[in-house]
Amino acid sequence: MVDEKLLDIVTKSVIDILKQQDDYDGIKVGVSARHVHLSQEDLETLFGKGHELTPKKMLMGDQYAAEECVTLVSPSLRSIEGVRVLGPVRKESQIEISRTDTFKLKVSPPVRPSGEIKGSAPMALVGPKGSVFLNEGCIIANRHIHMNLEDAEKYGVKDNDVVDVEIQNSKPTRYYNVQVRVRADFNTEMHIDTDDANAAAIKQGDHVEIITKH
Repeated sequence: MVDEKLLDIVTKSVIDILKQQDDYDGIKVGVSARHVHLSQEDLETLFGKGHELTPKKMLMGDQYAAEECVTLVSPSLRSIEGVRVLGPVRKESQIEISRTDTFKLKVSPPVRPSGEIKGSAPMALVGPKGSVFLNEGCIIANRHIHMNLEDAEKYGVKDNDVVDVEIQNSKPTRYYNVQVRVRADFNTEMHIDTDDANAAAIKQGDHVEIITKH
């Protein structure tokens, strides 16, 4: 007779091994900590005239984590230091934080897709050469999947489609209404913030499955 408990342990071990393989049929998870995107004008105000971002770690496409960091200061004068800047520069500056960060900063940003900052929360940025106050620009990023063209065809989705995903781990969880972003130079990866990751015992490089396409 098969020991069901032993069979369960072996099955979970096999799944864990498969998840480490590149051909595993799932979507990798990237856990995104708080960070800042800057316009060229704001970059120069914070770091000096003519300053250019220094790439520290490439992420996907032309995107990278920069060496530069700033301090966030909320209207209530609460602050968080050492917040990483991501490059390249954008048309408008944007701050992405977690719900937990909002308690420390005493702000109430909306949950938004990246780039949709109209009417979002205000925040000041402080750098080594100056400071910038943004009347809007602070958001909590929505859950989203970056996907390349090949995988978009494989999963039958297109840019801005919405899906539900599931992870099977020690704390099985489903995430609903996850935005799909499709671009040729993307690596296929779901991005969640540190709050979502901690709540569901998810670590960088784990995998989720798409279970429903809306």
